[in-house]
Amino acid sequence: MANYFDFEKPIQELEEQIEKTKQLSQKNKLDLNATIKDLEAKMLAEKKRIYSSLTGWQRVQISRHPERPYTLDYIEHCFEDFIEQHGDRNVKDDKAIVGGFAKLGNQTVMVIGHQKGRNTKQRQLRNFGMANPEGYRKALRLMKLAEKFNKPIITLIDTPGASPGLEAEERGQGEAIAKNLLEMSVLKVPVICIVIGEGASGGALGIGVGDKVLMLENTWYSVISPESCSSILWRSWEHKEKAAEALKLTAPDMLKNGLIDGVIPEPLGGAHNDTNEMYSRIKDELTKVLNDLSKLDSEKLIEQRIAKFSAMGAFTET
Repeated sequence: MANYFDFEKPIQELEEQIEKTKQLSQKNKLDLNATIKDLEAKMLAEKKRIYSSLTGWQRVQISRHPERPYTLDYIEHCFEDFIEQHGDRNVKDDKAIVGGFAKLGNQTVMVIGHQKGRNTKQRQLRNFGMANPEGYRKALRLMKLAEKFNKPIITLIDTPGASPGLEAEERGQGEAIAKNLLEMSVLKVPVICIVIGEGASGGALGIGVGDKVLMLENTWYSVISPESCSSILWRSWEHKEKAAEALKLTAPDMLKNGLIDGVIPEPLGGAHNDTNEMYSRIKDELTKVLNDLSKLDSEKLIEQRIAKFSAMGAFTET
């Protein structure tokens, strides 16, 4: 059974009408094609109306849709010959972050990303996509391996945040993320980062420093989630919609503020509505961006990368 959000109720009602009309047509052997086409046209128009004016909170909801593609889905459908690498060579293998060499067309690349779970067991195994310090250290180990063999790096960001547990802090969560920011800024190979779902706080930034940072149309990227922001400012989650608007966390907002380099359009209704089309768009965009970045030498890449992130925000020296 399909999952619908509150704002999708008109779409749900039309889809149910279409299904009932089809069943009626088959059961009574009636020709209701004209009626079905009319309903389908109405549903398409309703989808276009709803998805052309989404609020920040509605985009946050879509980014969390349970049927939305995750990192391993993109790896399976956009890449070939993926060989997963494990462990940080220090503590253990963090299942919240996956990575390894793969082929994008004829190009060998290193793919790294957050991985959530589809069911309760998987979510526990993947810690809901919230990485521990060893996850970020594994990611950095793989990035340095890619740099050693002069292979581009692609990161797929989808996390509600870094793991907030006491053990994560004891093992140096802040230091692990900070070191990734430093090391990623000076990697000698092209780095492309794509927010495919949630992009929350340092958990996202830990694999988010790249030559090109892109977002899918219905994703969000912010220092804090709308719920957490609401709970801090209003002592309640009830104002999460207001917080989502104030945070300017959507892809269009991020692009307007110069914090990302581009937005990848999603199929009408979200990436989960047409996964094959979404895989095709991601693959095409990655191929195009990689071709552009491959024309730059390592010194130019690092210079432009540092300049881009240094220009973000506003500050005054005294």
